Amino acid sequence: MLLPAILALIAGASTTLAFAPFNFSVLALITPAALFLLLKRQSLKRACWIGWLFGLGFFGTGVSWVYVSINTYGDTPAIPAALLTASFCAALAVLFLLQIWLYQKYFSKDFPAIAFAVIWLLFEWLRSWLFTGFPWLYLGYSTLDTPLSPLAAIGGVWLLSAVVISVSLALASLIHNRGRKQWLVAFSAIALPLLVSFSLPQHWTTKSGEPIDVAIVQPDIDQLIKWNPLHLESILNRYYSSTEKLLGKKVIIWPETAIPSLYPKVEPYFAPLVAQQQRLGGSLISGIPMKVNDPEHPLGRRIHNSILNLTENTSYHKQRLVPFGEYVPWQDQFRDLFNFLNIPDMTFSLPKNPQQPLLQVGNYQYSTAICYEIAYPELVREYSKNADVILTLSNDTWFSHSIGPDQHFQMARMRAIENGRWLIRSANNGITAIVNAQGKVVVVAPRYTQAVLEGKVQPLQGLTPYQRLGHWPLIIFYFAALGIILAMRQRIFGFSKRYKVQLKRQH
Repeated sequence: MLLPAILALIAGASTTLAFAPFNFSVLALITPAALFLLLKRQSLKRACWIGWLFGLGFFGTGVSWVYVSINTYGDTPAIPAALLTASFCAALAVLFLLQIWLYQKYFSKDFPAIAFAVIWLLFEWLRSWLFTGFPWLYLGYSTLDTPLSPLAAIGGVWLLSAVVISVSLALASLIHNRGRKQWLVAFSAIALPLLVSFSLPQHWTTKSGEPIDVAIVQPDIDQLIKWNPLHLESILNRYYSSTEKLLGKKVIIWPETAIPSLYPKVEPYFAPLVAQQQRLGGSLISGIPMKVNDPEHPLGRRIHNSILNLTENTSYHKQRLVPFGEYVPWQDQFRDLFNFLNIPDMTFSLPKNPQQPLLQVGNYQYSTAICYEIAYPELVREYSKNADVILTLSNDTWFSHSIGPDQHFQMARMRAIENGRWLIRSANNGITAIVNAQGKVVVVAPRYTQAVLEGKVQPLQGLTPYQRLGHWPLIIFYFAALGIILAMRQRIFGFSKRYKVQLKRQH
């Protein structure tokens, strides 16, 4: 049992290398196959243990950046921060335990490769919404810089995950049995997706106007001083001086919570800048906390993590907040209990109405995503159908020089392909970039330094197949596949039982 356990842990940990910034995509084909083979001839208890260890390695390396946030910016000493990170990863690994339990108990005997693949994909989907969701490290992201990436316009990252796991299990079957049938299945699993990908049109959307002249300010503000009132003036001065020379650009963009203050308090300071940009016919967009009065709220107001178009007074409020980072779940419903337990109010609130209009910027409409909202494929899909451009603001300074920002940017690029839109990404210290509708990086700013990124963005309209249908056709297919396997298993089992009864009667 020790060797399979160690191999499962190594396989899970190695999977992280398939994603950014390493991009050893082939590992996404190898490690699920390794897990599948390790489960052969294992008891249910041992299989669950192997699954949990795979998940521990997978999340322990894949989301190790959580430690940086807790230790460096959460002011938590190294050992407690490491324990908290380990606990978080161990809890996420339970999803792999449940995934393997379901497979090993009900599906490992009949059509095991198909069942393993389908259950893997269903649990990726489960991670997108369970307990507000943690849609990170889907296998499909490993294909971003491969010839398979155009398939994202058909079925999103979900379809790419299906391709990866299918090839992986086909290769696993080859290792187990190298017959002609297995070779044919493996060849088909690789060749068919490539053939479809190469045959797809390069463009699903059409131009809705002339290219937009864009400038993105990357301020590189130290997170340790950002919310300190003593540094507010120097932060405002940095934005003012960086932006003053850009006035006249069609769109100037600042990152998430660029202004560490409610806007009415600093509006007089920026008024000349905003007025001049308005006179020149341009827009100035910033991430900023916004206060909205709400008599129905226990505190009489809501503080939102928002995007504000300062020149046109249009805004968007973040609707997927980070649990226990930006808000406490169910805080409004259990406020008395939280007060008794001395759990403090978090900074931000969810918007009262999640159905928000697109951000009007000049003659165009922008779909918007703040920070890790860009990781939710369906959220961005729904919001981008009528948009000309996708805009995402972030502050990945929380994760310093870890692999977190690279993974985050990889997901943002995938959203551009899925929705057939150019994407603008503004981040405090990187990765600040402009991405085209094929997910290719057009221009990118140097990281971990103060910079201004300038470029042109092509507004587009139209719908990709993924935008039209979403992920539901795939999800329905997965459930149907499991249902068919169960039905066939029942039929085979029933036939076998009747056959044995007949034999006994004959003897």
